[in-house]
Formats: sequence, C-alpha cells, structure tokens
Amino acid sequence: MLKRVLVGLVMVFAMGLAQAQAQPVAGVEYRELSPTLPTDAPGKIEVVEFFWYGCPHCYNFEPIIGSWIKKLPKDVQFRRIPAMFNEEWAQGARAYYTLEAMGELDRLHKALFDAVHTGDRLKVANEAALTEWLVSKGVDKKKFAAAYHSFSVEGKLKRAAQLTQSYKIDGVPAMAVNGKYVVNTDNMKSFDQMLSVTNHLVEQVRKEGVKPAPKK
Repeated sequence: MLKRVLVGLVMVFAMGLAQAQAQPVAGVEYRELSPTLPTDAPGKIEVVEFFWYGCPHCYNFEPIIGSWIKKLPKDVQFRRIPAMFNEEWAQGARAYYTLEAMGELDRLHKALFDAVHTGDRLKVANEAALTEWLVSKGVDKKKFAAAYHSFSVEGKLKRAAQLTQSYKIDGVPAMAVNGKYVVNTDNMKSFDQMLSVTNHLVEQVRKEGVKPAPKK
C-alpha cells in the first residue's frame, strides 16, 4: 500500500514538473519590452499580429489565426499591423490601410492575400496592378486613388513603421501582447505553438491586471 502511495506521489510530482517545464519562458519563447508600449485598446488586453502580404508564412498563418480570433474572450482586442522594413513592405502596408479607410478590409483582406500567393501572383507594390485588381473586385478606381494617397493613410504608415521598430520586430508573422510581450518567432516550431505562447501571455497579463500604458 505504502509503495503504491509513493509511486503515485512520484507520478504526480513528475506530471507537475512536466507541466512547469512546458510553460513558456521569458527570453526563450517570448521577450518582455521595457518600457511597455501604449496600446489602442484601453481596458482590454491587446494582441497584435505583424504581417506582410508578400510573406508566404503570413499567408499560411492567416486561416489559423482567423479561427483563433473568433474564439477570443471579450477582454481581448485583436488588431493587425503591417510590418514595414523597406519600400516594398511599405506599399503592402499602404494597400492594407487604404482598404481599411474605404471600409473594404473585411471583404478583401483574404482575397488580396490569395491574389498575391495563388494564380494571380499580384504585386501589391505595383500600384497600377493593384488598382486593376481592386477594380475587378468592384472597388471604385477614383475613390481608391484618393484614399491610397490620403493624409490619413500616410499617418498610419508612419505609425506602423514606428511600431515595427518599437516592438523590435525582425520577421513576420509576429505576435505581441498588450505592448509588453513579444513572442520569439525564431524559437517557434509551429503556428500552433506561437498561438499557445500568445494565449499564455494573455493569461499572464490578465493575472497581472490589465494596465494599458497611456498614449503619449
């Protein structure tokens, strides 16, 4: 009887140790930003995905994160930020924010991803090609041109460039939580692991208490 109890205790201890070891570790699976960055979701836990339309990994990640987004609890706010490293990436970001400004993002975000990575092989950085594609999807050519070069879109591009640098993003897709934590993409073996670490960080922020940094 005593032997069984001891074996049971050893097994429980081993299981607990395994669970503890499975927890994401700061400096390995994620890194902490200092100082914490402002968020756009006061009172909620903000989760950000940095992406680029031309990135095949982002394209493969899209349906996975799309399903994940639908299951987010009410205290979590998700948003995408197009990463900006050079002019080609900036043009992809411009396309994203133009669609957002026109109220077409929900309808055409996935379709644009498909056009870039499947049969059309659309070059988002080519304004003429992008315009032609959007017109084929029912977008007004003049309204698109006006939004594409608008002051508001220019402002969002500058902000995206600042955030790419402030979050110290060096590759995509990348996930960040509440302006404080960034998942170490280099140490991720799968998209599922990336989202698992993100979930852990969301729970960690929730336990800490949601304290979004004030906007400057």
